[in-house]
Amino acid sequence: MIPVTDSIAIEEDELSEKFVRASGPGGQHVNTSSSAVELRFDARNSPSLPEEVKHRLVRIAGQRMNQDGVIVIFAQSYRSQEMNRQDARTRLIDLIEHATHRPKPRKKTRPTYASKLKRLDGKSKRAGVKAMRGRPTRDD
Repeated sequence: MIPVTDSIAIEEDELSEKFVRASGPGGQHVNTSSSAVELRFDARNSPSLPEEVKHRLVRIAGQRMNQDGVIVIFAQSYRSQEMNRQDARTRLIDLIEHATHRPKPRKKTRPTYASKLKRLDGKSKRAGVKAMRGRPTRDD
């Protein structure tokens, strides 16, 4: 079990990891070792997540989630396979933990009378500045 919050934990068998070669510069070692990690988590069909968390996770995950509802996280920051594996798991847990927070509902507000006057005053000053840029008029 991988704990996410006090009430949510993910089973180990819900995650699938694939080790691939990392891109970027390196020596002879980088051509022979598969140190990058591709972590997959089927969020849409996970029994560990509540429905409301799944819906928020779809919005938060963005391009990391494919059409089937599988979150794919690719980690290649570190040279060791184990560090990349830990990084991918940490990023997944942070993503799910972020989805557990219910967004605060927006309250409609109206601008105050003072803020309306301030905005109109600024507009009239700006209009005066622009009017002065014009060609001078002849007074005969």
